[in-house]
Amino acid sequence: MSEIEESVNTMKLSAVITTIQAPTDSVRSLAARLEGTDASILIIGDRKGPTSYDLAGCRLVPIAEQQDLPFGLAPLLPENHYGRKNLGYLISAREGADCIYETDDDNAPNPSWAPRGEALAASALRQGVPGTAPGTEHSLAPEADRWFNVFRLFCEPPIWPRGFPLELVHDEVAAQPMPAGTDIAAPIQQGLVDGEPDVDALWRLLLAREVEFRAGQSAVVPAGLWCPFNSQNTWWWPQAYPLMYLPCYSSFRMTDIWRSFVAQRCLWELGHGLVFHAPDVVQERNPHDLMRDFRDEVPGYEGNRQIARSLAQLQLEPGESGVGANVVRCYERLVADGFLPADELPLVRAWAVDIQPD
Repeated sequence: MSEIEESVNTMKLSAVITTIQAPTDSVRSLAARLEGTDASILIIGDRKGPTSYDLAGCRLVPIAEQQDLPFGLAPLLPENHYGRKNLGYLISAREGADCIYETDDDNAPNPSWAPRGEALAASALRQGVPGTAPGTEHSLAPEADRWFNVFRLFCEPPIWPRGFPLELVHDEVAAQPMPAGTDIAAPIQQGLVDGEPDVDALWRLLLAREVEFRAGQSAVVPAGLWCPFNSQNTWWWPQAYPLMYLPCYSSFRMTDIWRSFVAQRCLWELGHGLVFHAPDVVQERNPHDLMRDFRDEVPGYEGNRQIARSLAQLQLEPGESGVGANVVRCYERLVADGFLPADELPLVRAWAVDIQPD
């Protein structure tokens, strides 16, 4: 057994889900896959329920108990809001999780799903290279405005992840093998999702179809290159735990997307890029009102590119010691730029204190 395999088999894994439903088939499938491992599923409840969760391997923290948690963030979080998932991250980190896996209650592991390790071998990776659509000229320096549509490495166009700038969806993409011997650590990794992947409402309204991504080598989106990622099928390691904060005063459809931009910008100061894996989850999507989703996504359609430019220009502190302060600084910029209200700042500042190791 290799050192990488041994570390995966012995790590303490916490899977975090927030839900208002009784155990779904997807959560039952995840629990079955984790049976016999040092892993648990942490269910964060909300005002709409549930009050119990009868599934082995799962632990429910109902909203009635959340106010008693030893976190300054707990009483500040809005109710009936996806941002309550932040408490699951804090509990998992406080209880010593070696890795936090976040997912939703409508995502089921496929046969290739398995716990992952932070260390990745170069032979299993390819590195994204940005392209530009014909006739497109970036208005700022390339390092402030370079994007990579990772979906295009695993699926024929037209397809793009939720949060990707619409004016860049026709950009060409390319990838090259990682140089031999350049094994990496990747403290944030996302697996793609078959079936109903995380695309935006415009894609669903105009192009809706079941999607099956191709298998293939994982892809590194290197520092300085943007690609939105979500909270559906994502792996986090301790160095990146402070980057998990989900903003609570954005629209519902932007909370994890704007989190992803802050996380990527701070990740660059740690010397890391972002990794995407071939699909290992299938989504049977919970019912959605697509026009409501569209309205929730309008702030992103209009602002995501400017958010990235603004974050890219921030002066942040390199290294692990500055991660918490960097997160706060990023959200202060989003407030200053008018993307979030000032109400967000007490929450993110409380988070920065709560997520610090004891």
